[in-house]
Amino acid sequence: FKSNLLKKFQCLYEGIAKQGNPTLLNEIYTELYITESESGEISNEHEVRQIETQSRRAATEDKPIKCKNIFRLLPGQDKAIRTVLTKGVAGIGKTVSVQKFIVDWAEGNENQDIQLIFPLPFRELNLMKDQKLSLSDLLHIFFPETKEMKISSDEYNLLLIFDGLDECRQSLDFQSNVRLCDVSESASVDVLLTNLIVGNLLPSALIWITSRPAAADLIPSKCVHRVTEVRGFDEPQKEKYFRNRISNHSLANTVITHLKSSRSLYIMCHIPVFCWISATVLEKMLSEAESGEIPKTLTQMYSHFLIIQTNIKHEKDYEKKVKDEDMIVKLGKLAFQQLVKGNLIFYEEDLRECGIDETEASVYSGLCTQIFREEFGLNLWKVFCFVHLTIQEHLAALYAHFSFTNDNISVFDQTKESLLSKVLNQKKCNLISELHQRAVDEALQ
Repeated sequence: FKSNLLKKFQCLYEGIAKQGNPTLLNEIYTELYITESESGEISNEHEVRQIETQSRRAATEDKPIKCKNIFRLLPGQDKAIRTVLTKGVAGIGKTVSVQKFIVDWAEGNENQDIQLIFPLPFRELNLMKDQKLSLSDLLHIFFPETKEMKISSDEYNLLLIFDGLDECRQSLDFQSNVRLCDVSESASVDVLLTNLIVGNLLPSALIWITSRPAAADLIPSKCVHRVTEVRGFDEPQKEKYFRNRISNHSLANTVITHLKSSRSLYIMCHIPVFCWISATVLEKMLSEAESGEIPKTLTQMYSHFLIIQTNIKHEKDYEKKVKDEDMIVKLGKLAFQQLVKGNLIFYEEDLRECGIDETEASVYSGLCTQIFREEFGLNLWKVFCFVHLTIQEHLAALYAHFSFTNDNISVFDQTKESLLSKVLNQKKCNLISELHQRAVDEALQ
């Protein structure tokens, strides 16, 4: 069992799809700054603003905690911890923290009091949304090697990890869902999840849930015994990342100096994924005699990243099949529509709604592996996502701008929500400034 988990989680694919040479997690892992939160309060700020707020927060307010210790009591604490909720903005390192915890356990280095760990990502549980099955059956599907084990409430010390609560498409109705205590009794995945979290099913099992901040309040606070927050890289870790990533010492210094000159860019470098995007763009631009302004804003950085990625052709045949412009427009439409719905991950039916068929999806993920990622979930069902929320937002904004300037269409008038606006005679966008105002209004709702 441990060896199977180790095979699955010991490699890290930084930012890109599972293509090319994987890197061993332990070779490049950088310890993230994780703190125990005083409260489970939810921030409604945009995630970029949350990072800015965090960067100003005094370090003395925090209680640092290492990932390996999240179920252990801190000095002065005496109440047992069953359920941990770990918050963090998109790309900050929640999933990598889960991966590191599992690898350390599977290698026999940490948390050996836990006998079995079951990682159950929400994006894979979504594929079973309409099925009825028992908890035992669910675990057997995900982990066939457990079929001979009798998973009961007290036979093993278990940890169940639910990664990506913000990607959950279950209703998680804690108020109305039926009570379930028997691991062999069938129910919907939604009912299994709520009963596991409440403690009706496997009450002695440990539960670890990760989530972006906005979705964290889906779990009732009374069910959570510890809230932690992944804060990403602190100031020394930012520099360490770029010095590790860029082998040319002088170039690494130039990149760091440039990022420090832009407050918004340097604040975003708390996010490991953004460090990787910045390194990709700046290493290329500062090391070559490229014309054009070096990016100083988030928009400029993402635009350059998009250009670099669309210039990468993994297969010559792809060039004939998909024009860059068509690809960007279709990906932009997908990004916009799913953003309106609040989705960070998509399935094949979502792609078809945007005119992207399965073959094209593979082409897109081949052309732009570092923008659009194709993964295989349970039983090789395909799951798609943009590599980071802000890339999805940038593509959505690009699509809105393109639709308005090229086709004189406001994408905000195409959504179901806009039908109410039409009934109320809301003014249609005629000027680009009106489109921008509409976008701001929608974002602030």
